[in-house]
Amino acid sequence: MANIADSKFPGSSGSGCKDVICIEANRILDSCRDRDCYENTRVYLTDLGNDIIERTGTIRTKEAVIAWTHISIDPVQFNRGFYSITIRFYVKLTFEACIGAGRSQEFEGIAVVEKKVILYGGESNVCIFRSTPDTDSFCKLPEPCCGTRNVPEAVVEVVDPIVLSTKIIEKHDCHCCCTCCCVDDIPESIVGAESDEKDVGT
Repeated sequence: MANIADSKFPGSSGSGCKDVICIEANRILDSCRDRDCYENTRVYLTDLGNDIIERTGTIRTKEAVIAWTHISIDPVQFNRGFYSITIRFYVKLTFEACIGAGRSQEFEGIAVVEKKVILYGGESNVCIFRSTPDTDSFCKLPEPCCGTRNVPEAVVEVVDPIVLSTKIIEKHDCHCCCTCCCVDDIPESIVGAESDEKDVGT
């Protein structure tokens, strides 16, 4: 909340009319800018993709785009006003594989990576209550207002990643950097976006 005192309205008379206006304003309290490199990132493939890599040893990544992000905010204990921001990126990848006789086949997969930062979000810990549209209706039974705590809002701005290399490895050799989720944790909206309409597997 920001208080604007001694505001003069345009067109008012010269009587020195003053008022105090209370408005809601989004303030940027903290920010960070990083360039990260993720190695040995696991890719969850469709059934078609799993079938293709069983028959090829030559593969390249054609495109990588951020399909969706999930942001969670948790207060940092013993550091009042600081919050731990965990961002999970769902990256949709398009691959091309050589399947013999000079032919190639495209397929898709999803990679999941996480980033965690600690930012200052303010020391305010007030509760906010909002009225419903029918609060002022006559002969209405009183209802509690919808109340929330003013947890800061996190905004992520990200560009599509650049894939530097791609390789096929056996599952038992996999030492992936992200063990944050399994295939069942990928949102249905992301899985449903796969162009070959196959189930996503490991």
